[in-house]
Amino acid sequence: MNGRTVAEREAAGRAARERAKRSSHKQVGELERDPIALLKQNSEGRVPNLVPLRYGRMMVSPFTFFRGSAILQAHDLAQVPNTGMAMPICGDGHLLNFGGFATPERQLAFDLNDFDEVASGPWEWDLKRLVASFVVAARHLRFSRGVAEDLVMTAVNTYRDRMREYANFGALELWYDKITFDRMAESALTPEGRRLIRRGMEKAAGRTHESMLEKLAYRSDRSDRSDRSDRSDRDDRESSEAPGASHWTIRDAPPALFHVHGPNSLYEHEDNWLTHSDWRSMIMPTYEAYLKTLAPDRRELLEHFAIQDLVFKVVGVGSVGTRCLVMLLVDHHDKPLFLQLKEARQSVIAQYFKRPAFKHEGARVVQGQRLLQAASDLFLGWSTGPSGRHFYFRQLRDMKLSVELEMLDSALLAGYARMCGWAMARAHAKSGNAAIEIASYIGRGDAFAEALAGYAASYADQVERDYEAFVKAARSGDIVARSDEDMAADFRV
Repeated sequence: MNGRTVAEREAAGRAARERAKRSSHKQVGELERDPIALLKQNSEGRVPNLVPLRYGRMMVSPFTFFRGSAILQAHDLAQVPNTGMAMPICGDGHLLNFGGFATPERQLAFDLNDFDEVASGPWEWDLKRLVASFVVAARHLRFSRGVAEDLVMTAVNTYRDRMREYANFGALELWYDKITFDRMAESALTPEGRRLIRRGMEKAAGRTHESMLEKLAYRSDRSDRSDRSDRSDRDDRESSEAPGASHWTIRDAPPALFHVHGPNSLYEHEDNWLTHSDWRSMIMPTYEAYLKTLAPDRRELLEHFAIQDLVFKVVGVGSVGTRCLVMLLVDHHDKPLFLQLKEARQSVIAQYFKRPAFKHEGARVVQGQRLLQAASDLFLGWSTGPSGRHFYFRQLRDMKLSVELEMLDSALLAGYARMCGWAMARAHAKSGNAAIEIASYIGRGDAFAEALAGYAASYADQVERDYEAFVKAARSGDIVARSDEDMAADFRV
């Protein structure tokens, strides 16, 4: 795009309408596919004992099913025309994959916050996932069809208006732009919206590593660690702690948290991760390789911390069963740092929108996140883990905040739709350097938003049909679905 005038770039955006008319985005396509087969394909390579939990969480409602079935919409989006304007996109930008978090400067910002599926794809695919999520959620909350349509129009027209603003930004101006909670409060249309944002800021301030430590872990003397699931002589030799020093251990809470080598592990005996004698021998090469992906000052900062413990953590809906670990470190004042090591698998977007593959899926997530977010985690990096699996690292909590969907009435949800539309526009404007082209393609009217409103309603119908097929498969025994409560009952911790 460099070297072209603004007028030429605007013309390119309008020319994209010849490839995909704005009205064409109403189409969902002929969806002749087996949703259960695609979900089973997407479950391959996960921890087998956790796949039923993944399905159990998806079983709760059509909305949780939608959250866990990104592969279905990626498949379906590939069946209809696209604008041909590809760029790094989130790939799973549903309404609960936005939220608040602390920037490295300790500002509280609102942005996209999940990048497991980030890949190069048509920018409108992100918007279509977002608007479909609003309609599925609106139906779940028993809102009317008119409310659901208004949510879509609000999100898309906010995206349109913000993208037009970003089309006039300079490169550095766009790169530094952040949606802080203070800006959100200033732009809120109602007093209740402003109060909700301020309450969120107060809540986020308390969501720190230190607030998690006493809840998740306990401290014991090295001389009294008989209950540790991963004790070994090698552990003592490799630890930098002095003999007799206190040590932090994360509590098992299966199925959500467990030690891989412990009695509550959900790994099968033949899993090759269990060929390692303990968690340190398993993870230390991965951690050391991760450090090399960080800037020198971040590596120096982590030198102040000693590793204490490592557990498997079950997260989210769609990620259940993928390898996700939590590492606890403390500094010389016993101040904690929780790092999350999350497995990075091939993006569902990359499966259906072919581009040259990334050599490392963890690097794909990290680089995509840095492009799309206004500010990224201080400790964001990647590594290759046991069995050659790819991982990325980030902080586990650090003032992270997500919306409580059930607490929102239709007016507050409309305000949230505006924030999501704004954040997605900022992300796309930055990642693709195509704000001028996208703004020109969408235009100033409602044609594009109206098409997406039609798409979202039709696709929500498809989600409900797929959910019915999913429930039927579980009842027939074709798949096994278990709730968290069912699986927790298997343990006595």
